[in-house]
Amino acid sequence: MKRILVGFVALWLIGCSSNDWRSASRDPAGIAANPAVTTDAVIEAYAADAFGWRGWFAVHTWIAVKPENASEYTVYEVVGWRVENGQPALRVYQTATPDRFWYGAEPEKIYSLHGERAAALIPEIEAAAERYPWANEYTAVPGPNSNTFPAWIALQIPELELELPFSAIGSGYADNDADNEEGTVN
Repeated sequence: MKRILVGFVALWLIGCSSNDWRSASRDPAGIAANPAVTTDAVIEAYAADAFGWRGWFAVHTWIAVKPENASEYTVYEVVGWRVENGQPALRVYQTATPDRFWYGAEPEKIYSLHGERAAALIPEIEAAAERYPWANEYTAVPGPNSNTFPAWIALQIPELELELPFSAIGSGYADNDADNEEGTVN
């Protein structure tokens, strides 16, 4: 019986990750508003299955903003292995394709806002990102992790009305900011 259980666990772990992270797809999913066509301001949030076996029950989330007439998005996402390499967990970068696969997992657009309201909220997102209290920290469970950042932004800017999926494990960690002197929760 023990041998069967060990074999089952080994097969389960092998079957959880279909790709090595180095060869997993990072192609655009084609679901983002194209900045070459869309002149409006845009705020979008995405979720994709977490890498490997974690994707069976958890997602990785990120936020992308594009000011009016901008040719690229600014993407905000937290990546744990950056901390292991001495870099901030919070990664901020420019791209025309914010909807890239998350290491083989196709993203889903979980939020989209265009136009004047988006234009008014983008500076608030940018300012809140600069105040993010866990920009240099990462802990898979309970957090702070990739889902903590969008949840924290949503708490800082309630008028954004961003809701994360149930599988955004670590999003509840953002509520811990009430005890953190660097930031405030509304």
